[in-house]
Amino acid sequence: MTMPVIACRSCGTKNRLPVVAHGTPRCASCKTALPWLVEAGDADFDAAVDTRALVVVDLWAPWCGPCRLIAPVLDQLSVERAGQVKVVKVNVDDSPRTATRYKAQSIPMLLLMDGGQVVDTLIGAQPGPIIRARVDGALARRP
Repeated sequence: MTMPVIACRSCGTKNRLPVVAHGTPRCASCKTALPWLVEAGDADFDAAVDTRALVVVDLWAPWCGPCRLIAPVLDQLSVERAGQVKVVKVNVDDSPRTATRYKAQSIPMLLLMDGGQVVDTLIGAQPGPIIRARVDGALARRP
């Protein structure tokens, strides 16, 4: 899997965005925290969620209209909470083991994970303010 390249919102430098990292990704030039939104599948899911950041896992499918509705909210969330939140998108059609592991019977399904453990779950296309409030609540509960 190739690493996506994103431009830093502060200085414009192009940076490779790792799927797996022990810290949060920062711009190679100005050191600003980068939005961290990646795709993962059955093979790399555990490594993708193994991070100190709060992880928002989006279990979705390309044919799912409600999944497409919340995608821009998750994109924006990765920008607004850069350095605090990692968004991991998992296509349930391509990753059936991960979907089964988290009992994804209805999508979109968002898992908020802290330290590898699910701390909250949202099922269905929730409005942006609800998603942000749940993410902010999980961030506030972190040590």
